[in-house]
Amino acid sequence: MSRKPPPHLYVHLPSEAEQRRVEGRSRAQGTPAWSRRDEALLGEPEPLTPFFASRRDLPKPVGAAEKVRFPAHRGRARADSAFGLIATFAWTGRRFGLTTELDLVPIDRTSAVAPTAMRGVEVKGEGTPAFVMHHGVRTLKPDASGELKPDGWAARRSGWVLTGKTAAAGAYVETDAGVWIPASALRVARLGRDFWGHAARGRKWIDISIELQTLVAYEGERPVFATLVSTGRGELGDPATTSATVQGTFFIREKHVTATMDGDELSESSVDLRDVPYVQYFHNSYALHGVYWHDAFGKVRSSGCVNLAPADAAWLFAWTDPPVPENWHAAFNDKGGTLVYIHA
Repeated sequence: MSRKPPPHLYVHLPSEAEQRRVEGRSRAQGTPAWSRRDEALLGEPEPLTPFFASRRDLPKPVGAAEKVRFPAHRGRARADSAFGLIATFAWTGRRFGLTTELDLVPIDRTSAVAPTAMRGVEVKGEGTPAFVMHHGVRTLKPDASGELKPDGWAARRSGWVLTGKTAAAGAYVETDAGVWIPASALRVARLGRDFWGHAARGRKWIDISIELQTLVAYEGERPVFATLVSTGRGELGDPATTSATVQGTFFIREKHVTATMDGDELSESSVDLRDVPYVQYFHNSYALHGVYWHDAFGKVRSSGCVNLAPADAAWLFAWTDPPVPENWHAAFNDKGGTLVYIHA
């Protein structure tokens, strides 16, 4: 993610003189701090190849717009932008990142994104998916006498499958992992109803609850996967006048491995986020997609799309129809793929 001010988009590895001319000051006069955390996330820089060492200009890839061009750069990135990096290089005492749109950005003008630990839960057999919504939740196991004893800890937002058994007048619920969890700590998914005959025909469909901020994927009548999501900040409002997620029955018609998203879809201020992962459009510009710029799953956050942790978005992307062939970037189905039902 870009810092403030955002980085310039260099067309080649710039000389120190070009950096001073473009950025208006010597790098030694204090670019933003590059933290050890960021360094650890990116790892070691790649060896400098002959092409980059020659400082030849990089072209723009097919489909990427070049709106402005100066001798050493393409202008400054827009505020609160984000980039996917192919590689990073050490150069003139700084580190530069090569973006997927073939720009070179000074890494000290950015902040590396730490991957979220959020993961959904696969439902292998019978049961109801649920998520721990608090920190410090103990798991319990029955001892030889059948009394529940503390066993470990359940991570916040961890997913579990409930068997339906309860103890202590419903205060504790059993999971298919053999441990018990306090019922008060859980957000339990409401299993959806099949209004379209998909379940009877064994077809795939997705149920999304705005109130619960949950997504459950079904094969016929059986849930196979569930996770927490972030829908629109407008909650149950009118999508025409608020940032609410549209409600209704839709079909996935278009899928992209990655996409660049701009406008107000992504956050209050972000306007140019690249390499948004696993995008699945189901109605106009509304999509299911992974996000790396926030970690608020389980709460409303988006401007209308359904936000997922990248790992969950990848699972759904591989599961839904239309399938994207191996080594392809996108797939379309005008007649509609997997059904998506969004409701309160």
